Amino acid sequence: MPEGDTVHRAAARAHRVLAGRTLDRAELRVPRFAAMDLVGRTVQGVRSRGKHLFVVVGPDRSGRDPVTLHIHLKMEGRVLVLRAGERWRFPAHTARLVLRAGDVEVVGTELGLLRALTPDEADDAVAHLGPDLLGDDWDPRASTAEVVRRLEERPTRTVGEALLDQHNLAGIGTIYRAELCFLRGIDPRDPVGAVPDLPAVVTLARRMLVANADRVVRVTTGDTRRGRELWVYGRDGRPCRRCGTLVETYRLGGRADPAEPSDSLDRIAYSCPSCQPRRATLGADPTEENT
Repeated sequence: MPEGDTVHRAAARAHRVLAGRTLDRAELRVPRFAAMDLVGRTVQGVRSRGKHLFVVVGPDRSGRDPVTLHIHLKMEGRVLVLRAGERWRFPAHTARLVLRAGDVEVVGTELGLLRALTPDEADDAVAHLGPDLLGDDWDPRASTAEVVRRLEERPTRTVGEALLDQHNLAGIGTIYRAELCFLRGIDPRDPVGAVPDLPAVVTLARRMLVANADRVVRVTTGDTRRGRELWVYGRDGRPCRRCGTLVETYRLGGRADPAEPSDSLDRIAYSCPSCQPRRATLGADPTEENT
């Protein structure tokens, strides 16, 4: 699933080409909204919130009914910026959203979610999210403290699950979870209550996403050479870059937040048993429903 930096970058690209421009083609290729006519309306902006993307479209010619398009990429979705009339290099039937303004076209393919909402409904759609690691409203002290508060509400939950839960903090996926836990020397299976210095974990998470917000290739090692960009993610059964111990993989997860359009928090996790020694055995969390 695309992570917060990917969605943030997609929103920034679409904002640059659409903001302030009038739509001369607008297709929402989902049955519920297929008849909606947005042609002639002005795009006010494109923004992201965690892994959610919003296209804010102004009112109609009568000044009524502004619309916010709510997009979630889920596993395979992409938002592409193309030249108007450019030949699509993907099957046309996978396109769910087509927005054209003059010489540019924004196309959403294989989207996990596309719906048209009122501005208030759009706000409600992400009200469950924790602080956004890439949000303009991130405050180093207040936002970090709020994330820590949310994490500590369930101290026996694994830190790996807690970091993926967008209710706690918005923007982390399996790649950043793996890299963040490695850099902090944390086994993802440790309970939150056993993790030292949670504020430092949150601070590093923010720093990693900000550092990659404008990069096409995600880098956490500081080495941009191909194949050397990440510490442990994708290196199952291969030597740890730091100590040479074989990297382990395992399934880690539970029930996803029902408000979040993702399949499950049950996803593959990576760790180095030497660099990330386990601190404690997970206790039972009565609020966790494992899949």
